Amino acid sequence: MAQERLAAIAGIHEYPLRVAPGVSSMQIKAESMKRALDDAGLDWGDVDGLYDALDGEGGGGLGLAAYLGIKPRLLDTTQVGGSSYEFHASHALRDIAAGRCNVAVTTYGSTAASMRVPIGTGGMGRGGASWQQNMEAPYGSTLISNYAMVAHRHMHEYGTTTEQLAQISVATRKHAMRNPEAVKAMTDLQFVKVDEITVEDVLESRVIADPLHLLECCMISDGGGAAVFVSPEIARDIKKKPVWIIGAGEATKYRENGGDITTSAGAQSAPAAYGQAGVTPDEIDIAMIYDSFSITVAVMLEDLGFCAKGEVGQFIEDGHLAFDQPGLTLNTDGGGLSSNHPGMRGLFLLLESVRQLRGESNSQVDGAKLAVAHGNGGLLGGTHTGGTVILAAD
Repeated sequence: MAQERLAAIAGIHEYPLRVAPGVSSMQIKAESMKRALDDAGLDWGDVDGLYDALDGEGGGGLGLAAYLGIKPRLLDTTQVGGSSYEFHASHALRDIAAGRCNVAVTTYGSTAASMRVPIGTGGMGRGGASWQQNMEAPYGSTLISNYAMVAHRHMHEYGTTTEQLAQISVATRKHAMRNPEAVKAMTDLQFVKVDEITVEDVLESRVIADPLHLLECCMISDGGGAAVFVSPEIARDIKKKPVWIIGAGEATKYRENGGDITTSAGAQSAPAAYGQAGVTPDEIDIAMIYDSFSITVAVMLEDLGFCAKGEVGQFIEDGHLAFDQPGLTLNTDGGGLSSNHPGMRGLFLLLESVRQLRGESNSQVDGAKLAVAHGNGGLLGGTHTGGTVILAAD
């Protein structure tokens, strides 16, 4: 099947600081957008499409357009948690192919670390009872405890071990230590050990929600960035080689009686993305997978088709994940575990995928041609979304 080139990512920017007191989320978004446009060789006046996940102070499509002083033809305010930006890329592919816009931007900005937001650890029972929380809130369930239940269930069903899950953290930290911005992030956030880690280091770090250890949990940082989506006509004249969006899939999953909490929405979104792109999982060079916790990555590796359900432990032991090993390479910027996680990390999956396919990564995979960026939004094992985007080098 021929791969269609209907929309591309032409410019990117990642806000460099993970601790940025005195800076607002909207300032991060605006600066990132300007620098992403500069990266593409475009200007404010070229933007006719705006995607936003309702982050930033008084943001949303209308608020952000007014803040930036632009009047786009298209506004899309899809907000589905951490996978929002994969949904935006999917929608940009659709909208640009339909002629609804030619230059569109998605941005993200957050000051979660500076604002001391207790992501993942706060109770879910705030406010009055609702139809969404009536079976969880009375028992004091937290976000991280839900992920821990998924990990326990995976171990029970398939014999997955804590040592195998720990190797995910080891691989992403190896990549982070090659990324100066990630090293600064860990330093600014006062990590105990700003260095490569071992499986033993992971298992000796304190348990946050059994069986998940501290080093299997994402950091909480400030941060943000932007990506510029363009039509093929615009892509011909940009500053750098375009990275093409060749396939995308979107899916939703929620709690069901008898449902399998070790299977994510990615099991639905990934086949759609591969089908549109005309590729298979064994052709993918780079996997940028949402790593809120180690178990998130493990489940997604299976659901994205890199190994069968229940076989991720052996897949990891076979020597995948690190950039200098054969096979699939994972989260080469350091991921949410060791580079940044301001609350919704989906945008950064797209940014590092673009760097890899341009040959600009700090942990560059030689000859990388195809990447998958997969975001998870919401609560793994509960109500969540999966957004899968297949990207190809020019």
